[in-house]
Amino acid sequence: MYKHSASEKVFDVFNATIIVLLVFVTLYPLVYVLFASFSDAKALLRHAGPLAAPLFPLTIDGYRLTFNNANIIRSFFVTVFLVFAGTALSLSISLIGAFVVTRKHFALKSLMMTMMVITMFFSGGIIPMFFVVQELHIYNTIWAQILPYMISTYNIIIIITFFRGIPDSLEESATIDGASDFVVFIRIFLPLSIPVIAVIALYYGVGYWNSWYPALVFIRDRSLYPMQMILREILIANQTTSAADAMQMVEEAYNRELVKYCTIVVSTVPILVCYPFLQRYFVKGVMIGAIKG
Repeated sequence: MYKHSASEKVFDVFNATIIVLLVFVTLYPLVYVLFASFSDAKALLRHAGPLAAPLFPLTIDGYRLTFNNANIIRSFFVTVFLVFAGTALSLSISLIGAFVVTRKHFALKSLMMTMMVITMFFSGGIIPMFFVVQELHIYNTIWAQILPYMISTYNIIIIITFFRGIPDSLEESATIDGASDFVVFIRIFLPLSIPVIAVIALYYGVGYWNSWYPALVFIRDRSLYPMQMILREILIANQTTSAADAMQMVEEAYNRELVKYCTIVVSTVPILVCYPFLQRYFVKGVMIGAIKG
């Protein structure tokens, strides 16, 4: 039976302590926001310091105000469309691009790989991007939030590394049987790539869910704002008031404080709910896609 040395025991204790602290630092902001969303607004504004439990009397007025806000409901569906449409397009193109670059008989694979890597370090900036969006006639449309930021070179590199780990014998056997590159991609590579597909889909999905900057730059129609953009407006509006008298000013402050936390919960919970379904693929997909090669 292996006996741990004193230094190993000290390291284990130190490692466990660091992990516990990291878990606490990660979870506490989420717990704080959740408790605050059910707390009494007056007690919340008076409260200072950590929040270990909801402040009584408990209330759901913040959620009622949140879901009665037409802008929030509309922005939620805009965000859902961005997540599903954007993730589907980004994932599809990333998989196809990674497959093409890994073809040994493709003469331009090195050039394509070089061009993709260059984009990780250099970009034209926001002004050229703005002109491109205008010339494509997608300015102030839902596609302006998807197409300009559709591809992540980092994600493509992970997929490329994963594809290179698939045995060549599988592809050679299929080619001998008359399979084309398209059939090899659909029938061999995709079924074997479920772990990395799940991970990259999560990366893209979280990116689109949290996206607000494209809407700030390219969107003027408020009906096309995603939820994060509406949340940004709420957080900024929390610092100002348009009330005409003192009582109304106080009431607005109470409502804004509750709506702020409730909107954060509404915008965070759906993406957290999706994670457990992809968690079993997450570690495997990242490790295989990042270490091999």
